[in-house]
Amino acid sequence: MPAATKTATAKPATPATKTPTTAPATTAPAATVTATAPATKAPTGTPVAINGQLSVCGTKLCNQSGTAIQLRGMSSHGLQFFPNCVNAGSLDAIRNDWNADFIRLSMYVQEGGLETDPTGFTNKVNGLVDTATKLGLYVIVDFHILTPGDPNFNLGLAKTFFANVTAKHAGNNNVIYEVANEPNGVSWTAIKSYADQVIPVIRKNSPNSVVLVGTRGFSSLGLTDGATEQEIIDDPVTFKNVMYTFHFYAASHGADRRAALARAAKSLPLFVSEFGSQTFTGDGANDFASTTAWLDLLKSLKISYGMWSLSDGRESNSAFKQGTCSGTTFKGTGVLTESGRYIRSRILTGVGSAN
Repeated sequence: MPAATKTATAKPATPATKTPTTAPATTAPAATVTATAPATKAPTGTPVAINGQLSVCGTKLCNQSGTAIQLRGMSSHGLQFFPNCVNAGSLDAIRNDWNADFIRLSMYVQEGGLETDPTGFTNKVNGLVDTATKLGLYVIVDFHILTPGDPNFNLGLAKTFFANVTAKHAGNNNVIYEVANEPNGVSWTAIKSYADQVIPVIRKNSPNSVVLVGTRGFSSLGLTDGATEQEIIDDPVTFKNVMYTFHFYAASHGADRRAALARAAKSLPLFVSEFGSQTFTGDGANDFASTTAWLDLLKSLKISYGMWSLSDGRESNSAFKQGTCSGTTFKGTGVLTESGRYIRSRILTGVGSAN
């Protein structure tokens, strides 16, 4: 997406341009990680209990039986911006009140995120994975790079972070790893080089997990840069169980991008790990007609999706009304914004309604 920094106030409309080409010489200090515990058994009837270990079969996400499925869920906002919005209460709400399948944990690397406190943020992510696991939710651990847009700038941090998180959750069958949120100002060759170095770190502890790889032009399959999915088809990541991310914001991206996505889905396994019903700034009026057209397409193609964001900021992308996260009530529609009511209805009933 051509979205720049997602902050607690707004996402500026101008794309980030700072794109260092060299990675730091050293890795980040290792985070403190407790010993790997036995895998938690998912509660009966929950998404993980039903679908088990996921894999990529052809261009689809498949469950333990090899059946193509679609996961529907929510993305958090930056964990540093809204530290109280992802917790046992909100995750219980999206699982049991919304019928969602997963939570995406957006762990920013810059902008007050991981690089400022590697141990603290790694432990926070690990704790939230544990909380979601007990509820039978799938979890996307999102290494949220945005500025700078070249993921190789954070290569050392990424290796250390994923080594720690995969070691902690080596026994889990519900964790999906997203290695680079929205690469921008960088070539597909550089993104693939980064993925080729980070995925082996993940595979050491989690050999069968699904890995999501960000695509060029703010995870637009290169469309924002005037490219197409063909560059990925011509030079794919060769590890098994890899999917490519596509992001859209329904008020900014319409029929032309839907056509491009449908075309790409014939050749590539895709996962919409982030989308919004607003413009790519993350704010402004919701375009639910366009959102419905997008989600209908994703349903027909069995492409999984997560909406931005499980937060209570002032922007229209926030699912919760302001002040909700300082309380303990997360269920029902009374705590939800217009976009929150729409996505809850869509996930719960298959028909989006903001009423």
